Amino acid sequence: MNQLLDQTIVPLLYLVSAVLFIFGIKGLTRVRTARRGNLIAAGAMLLAIVATLLELGVIDYRWILAGVVIGGAVGAIAAVRVPMTAMPEMVALFNGAGGGASALVALSILYLELVETPTHGLVGATAAQALGPDSAVSSILSILIGGVTVSGSVIAYLKLSEQVISGRPVLLPGRHVWNALLLFGGLALGLWGVFFIDSPDGVFLAAVLVTVAALLLGIGLVIPIGGADMPVVISLLNSYSGLAASATGFVLNNNLLIISGALVGASGLILTQIMCVAMNRSLANVLFGGFGMDAGAAPAGGAGAEYGAVRAASPEEAALILESAQSVIFVPGYGLAVAQAQHIVRELADVLAARGTKVSYGIHPVAGRMPGHMNVLLAEADVPYEQLREMDEINPEMRDTDVVLVVGANDVVNPAAQNTPGSPIAGMPVLRVWEAGTTMVIKRSLSSGFAGIKNELFEYPNNLMIFGDAKKVLQELVSELNQAAA
Repeated sequence: MNQLLDQTIVPLLYLVSAVLFIFGIKGLTRVRTARRGNLIAAGAMLLAIVATLLELGVIDYRWILAGVVIGGAVGAIAAVRVPMTAMPEMVALFNGAGGGASALVALSILYLELVETPTHGLVGATAAQALGPDSAVSSILSILIGGVTVSGSVIAYLKLSEQVISGRPVLLPGRHVWNALLLFGGLALGLWGVFFIDSPDGVFLAAVLVTVAALLLGIGLVIPIGGADMPVVISLLNSYSGLAASATGFVLNNNLLIISGALVGASGLILTQIMCVAMNRSLANVLFGGFGMDAGAAPAGGAGAEYGAVRAASPEEAALILESAQSVIFVPGYGLAVAQAQHIVRELADVLAARGTKVSYGIHPVAGRMPGHMNVLLAEADVPYEQLREMDEINPEMRDTDVVLVVGANDVVNPAAQNTPGSPIAGMPVLRVWEAGTTMVIKRSLSSGFAGIKNELFEYPNNLMIFGDAKKVLQELVSELNQAAA
């Protein structure tokens, strides 16, 4: 029976689980299939856990039950209580949890195999000799990548929440040099420990020092990055957590962990590249923490820049314009999430559609604070999938659109990206909302976005500013349109 499990049933379950992971990730690439993809991936994970328990054979179900209860409770509470505005912070912490788990598993393997049962009788053997070079090197990589993911994710969480650390870049003196020293020093120390130290305690001490270096490196890499670049950081940390899990798979000799970790790592890197293109940044800038404001530099047209001719409109005046519009594009941003106004946006869109107006939503890849933030937000309000249009798809339609209603977005609709070479967002692809007949921006004030610069759109002659809380303004627009239709 044991032979049947080890040679047939468990490998088959691993294979099915790996295939399901692939289909699950594929489903997550589209809004329409995202829920199904998430369920498929969750089922793949459950199958993987069952297969792993069968492979281990001798297990303590008390620990398993405790893990299920605690982990399930944390997940359930987070799903119910965490608001949509805090979703990026939660994703950052989950990325850190994955990386931390991988690092802890690698550390525990080194301790159990070398310290608790020293070298399996190999006197004076190094970790590479006792565990094999592949497992030994993989354990160091898992610790290094996992440690970076943990501390980097915590810093990302703190910067997103802006409760302890400012969301602005924190530029430490000589940060690139220190980061390079921590990276290469930690890697060199780990390799020296597993290949040249023949003392179990010495190897484990080296692994602990690598952990400390990795934690410091994670802080050094993320803390110089500003809030505007957090979508890139979150997707990159997600990739790191997958790579750490894949490395741990080599340590445990678990093929499924290798495959699933590689899938997450690769998809995370692809998403990171997409985010970089959307923000006009190179992947090298992200990897080496080279983006964000340089010390002492002041952004062109910064937050303190004064505005000239800005036209304001009341909700009643805006409703009159919407009443006669044949086509309307909504452009959501982080302000929509803050105001929790996704449902009232959907209601306004339904009112307009009932009047015969063509309605769609322009989604910028980095609108919000994490990849896909606006898609998730609008899906929560049951916005029809076919109305969600990506930036490249909807930009050509701006010229033929009567009204673009910007709700809480700022940098992603700023013409400075195309018109001002010295701007920090110069060259960044943006939604060309100013090409529409009329642009209306719902915003509390003329304050800057995450990039900390002036938005030239606010001064355009075809733009109207509707000042106020997004949810309240949208409710007034719905009320005015309903009264006009009565």
